[in-house]
Amino acid sequence: MRLLFVCGKNRRRSPTAADLFASDPGVETASAGVRPDADCPLSADLIAWADLIFVMEPAHRNVLLRRFQKAVGGRRVVVLGISTRRPPTAF
Repeated sequence: MRLLFVCGKNRRRSPTAADLFASDPGVETASAGVRPDADCPLSADLIAWADLIFVMEPAHRNVLLRRFQKAVGGRRVVVLGISTRRPPTAF
């Protein structure tokens, strides 16, 4: 099973998620970002490689489908709902 994790800049969320699953038997992982300045920009080749795609936010899914709809095809895209916004700190 090949899992692709996608966030904005591919600096924290998606690489962390990919690392968490990388040691699972039978699982290969990769990560990418949808922004032009991402460390590893999302590409049609990465999408074609993946069996299942995880995105951190609905906005990432929207960009993915807008820019790569043909490459996504019938692949399942799962929104994890992991935002970069931090909740207020209670004192």
